[in-house]
Amino acid sequence: MKLAVSGMTCQGCVNAVTKSIQRAAPGSAVAVDLAAGSVEITGSVEEQVARQAIERAGFTVTGRIG
Repeated sequence: MKLAVSGMTCQGCVNAVTKSIQRAAPGSAVAVDLAAGSVEITGSVEEQVARQAIERAGFTVTGRIG
């Protein structure tokens, strides 16, 4: 699943999003693309769980990509 996320600007943002998703969905792989403003998650995680994890980290999910 690939989500569009606004507000990410630095490596600290990448770390916060990655850690939050991995806490919510252990075993998931997370790839953050700052330039594209996207987060790609592989593994068994529901979209709503991923969205909530990203929002807990302080960012806004603006939609799903693809």
